[in-house]
Amino acid sequence: MRPGKKKLFWIAPAAIVGIALFMFLGGWIVMSLWNYLLPPLFGWHMLTFWQALGMLILCRILFGGVSGRGWHGSRRRWGGRWDNMTPEEREKWREAMRAKWGFGPPSGEGREA
Repeated sequence: MRPGKKKLFWIAPAAIVGIALFMFLGGWIVMSLWNYLLPPLFGWHMLTFWQALGMLILCRILFGGVSGRGWHGSRRRWGGRWDNMTPEEREKWREAMRAKWGFGPPSGEGREA
């Protein structure tokens, strides 16, 4: 057996076991925290392990994204652009967002403190 295949022979089963262990541990932690906090505080029902695992997966999809970048990926992409803008370009961008989405005070009107 070639060295690369021998290494892969051990990594693949270890990865499968690691993923299964991570899912079990994550589901158990979510279930334990939910069952410890929410039923006494709010009177909600207790979760089973499978419900907790489903909730963990749902939260991962909604808040973490499937690619693993989540919300932070868009921040990283914009960070460089914003830093490289001149003050005039930043104000022009703000005005475009205000016109498009209709939020924030118009330019020239400062907040009264």
